Amino acid sequence: MPALCIATRRSPLALIQANFVAARLRETDPTLEVELLEVATRGDIDQSASLVRPAERDGKPGKGVFIDSLRDALVDGRADLAAHSMKDVPVALADGLALTTFGPRADPRDALVASSGSGIRDLHDLAPGAKVATVSIRRRALLKNVLRNVEVVPVRGNVGTRLKRLDEGRYDALLLASAGLDRLGLDGRIAQRLNTETFVPAPGQGALAVEYRATRSDVRDLVSRAVDPTTEYCVVAEREVARALGADCALPLGVHCVREGNLRLTAFAADDDAARVLRVTLSGDDPLALGAEVAGRLDALGARELLGV
Repeated sequence: MPALCIATRRSPLALIQANFVAARLRETDPTLEVELLEVATRGDIDQSASLVRPAERDGKPGKGVFIDSLRDALVDGRADLAAHSMKDVPVALADGLALTTFGPRADPRDALVASSGSGIRDLHDLAPGAKVATVSIRRRALLKNVLRNVEVVPVRGNVGTRLKRLDEGRYDALLLASAGLDRLGLDGRIAQRLNTETFVPAPGQGALAVEYRATRSDVRDLVSRAVDPTTEYCVVAEREVARALGADCALPLGVHCVREGNLRLTAFAADDDAARVLRVTLSGDDPLALGAEVAGRLDALGARELLGV
């Protein structure tokens, strides 16, 4: 086949992830030529827009601002494949496109990051009134569920920009994804990796996703060689919870699955300020059925009303 073109965002993390996908594909087929198409997404261009409960734009949910332009490149034939962070991909699949995980999952945990010399090594080292920055309403709710006396403030920009603002003293700490920091070689900045039982990750967090036109059987066959079955099963279960609830990535919903013989799936739902919190954990063999069952349990407890869906 001619050179395979991978669409990617332009951020340093996105480029690292896309190059990882390219390298793995070359391992499966040493004759394969791969090139990257760097795409500016609406989320990268519009740094002023909040991603917390975003309004729909052009009929597309706000979280899609990070992938809509990549999908456009697939649809119009400029790219054969798009590389994403799975947690950024809406659970409603785009017409005519196929989606799968790619490779083994990286660390799914959230990370507490503090400035050097702060002495903060644990969430409980945060003083009353400490400013903790995050763009995620899920992380906000989880933090408020653990510590009621901290101030959660919004932050935008890529990982490097957020760390720079932290080091300038604008915040006392940041909440970020461990996987992103690890991939950027910034794992030394992590003060604490937060336990997934307490800090339930976003659906698909830590996993890479690839998307392509559903009619491209040649691309499907190529990427299928890099699918890790455990990662795929777990992510399918996690995303099914969000899909069944009608929830998007901008809501305070956490879902995490591990494979311990069977699949073990934990879901967290809360209101924005964690005044009310729901948790459900179930085990099963079928990822779709398990995801649907967990969603049903949450729904029976009032999750839809809580999440506003």
